[in-house]
Amino acid sequence: MEAANESSEGTPFILLGLTTSPGQQQPLFVLFLLLYVVGLLGNGLIVAAIRASPAFHAPMYFLLAHLSFADLCFTSITVPKMLDSLLVHDRSISLAGCLTQMYFFFALEVTDSCLLAAITYDRYMAIQHPLHYATRMSRAMCTALVGMAWLVSHVHSLLCILLMAHLSFCASHQVPHFFCDHQPLLRLSCSDTRHIQLAGPCGHCHVHCSHPHAAPRHLQSPESRCTGAVRALVTGRRISASDS
Repeated sequence: MEAANESSEGTPFILLGLTTSPGQQQPLFVLFLLLYVVGLLGNGLIVAAIRASPAFHAPMYFLLAHLSFADLCFTSITVPKMLDSLLVHDRSISLAGCLTQMYFFFALEVTDSCLLAAITYDRYMAIQHPLHYATRMSRAMCTALVGMAWLVSHVHSLLCILLMAHLSFCASHQVPHFFCDHQPLLRLSCSDTRHIQLAGPCGHCHVHCSHPHAAPRHLQSPESRCTGAVRALVTGRRISASDS
């Protein structure tokens, strides 16, 4: 097992990406670069407009600004590496880099979900309790909701990464994805991963763990990975097996 751990630390992972066809890589690079720039500009403009205009200082816009910022960071976790692999054909990523990417991916994913829940609660209060809306959705309450979203997400992500960091990878290091998602890595591990899939925090937030037979079909199809990547860029949300 010690030898396996040493091998895991020294051998980089290879992200197979969206396609292995050289003729498709340049058009995909241009497409995803444009979508990435549009996503950055769109979310950046939302954040800037809300911060600059006093008319947008309502609780809903305060939460929306944080959601747009989280989406902006969310796409920046995976897309630059994907563009790099399409352009210079460097598909390798170290174990530390893979875990770092996974950490921020998990954290921002959960942050998105928590902020969406906070926005839903804000709209519920505005519709059901309009007379008490100003007091119940005060600036202190909105700050607490946002702070809790970021705190819970990073604690969840840290627990997940601590579990993943103890795995050994002594077989193939080829990841059938364009970023380091936890489910493809679990399938490459030669360690016992049942405690992660059944009891770990990763299993409560990711669809793949509850659909163990759907993930391989989704990940093995370049067309599915390409379609999922477009949808993730446009919507700022994660790709799941149920999307295919």
